[in-house]
This record gives sequence, C-alpha cells and structure tokens, in this order.
Amino acid sequence: MSRLTPTKKVQVPDREDGGSVVLERLTQRTKPPQMFQVLMLNDDFTPMEFVVMVLQEFFSKDRESATQIMLKIHLDGKGICGVYSKDVAATKVDQVMEAARKAGHPLQCVSEPVE
Repeated sequence: MSRLTPTKKVQVPDREDGGSVVLERLTQRTKPPQMFQVLMLNDDFTPMEFVVMVLQEFFSKDRESATQIMLKIHLDGKGICGVYSKDVAATKVDQVMEAARKAGHPLQCVSEPVE
C-alpha cells in the first residue's frame, strides 16, 4: 500500500467563473515489501544430518548455526531458516522440498508472512 503526502499547493485560474482552483501535488511513498519467514517442520524420519546439510546449502548457514537450527526444529517442531522477500522465500521452499524428495525424505518446508 502506498501513502500519499502533500508537498506543494498551486493555484490555477478557473476558466468559467474567474475564480481559482487549488491543485495539490502528492508524493507517493511506498512501504517496504512484506517479508516471509521460511520454516522447516520436524518429522520422525528425516535424518538430522540431512537437515543440517540443507541449512548449509540453501540458507548459507555455517555448521554450528545449522546444527542449532536443526535442534530447534527437532525440539520445538519447527524452526526459522531465514527471512526473505516473498519470491525468494518461495524459491527456498521449492529448493528444500525438491532436495528432500530426491533424497527420499518427507521433510516439509513452508513460508509464512512475518507479523
């Protein structure tokens, strides 16, 4: 959504009755894009090492960070892998799901808007 704010008022003569009309120039201000968090969901079958590898490969996490996120996923049922614009988040989800499918794992990955 954009927000319009007045910047300058200009008086222009009205042709019919000799009066004037005030025109207001508006500057458009845009909001930053909605951000989306990418979440991985825990399951009882995907190996922890595979989750760590996915976090390193697709989310550029170092081994320690990837391991911490993997443990959060394991203990809490889900974990945030990163926060991105809508298109980038959707691409990350697709990459993770494709890698899991190819490896034969039921790993689930979703994105949701950041509140």
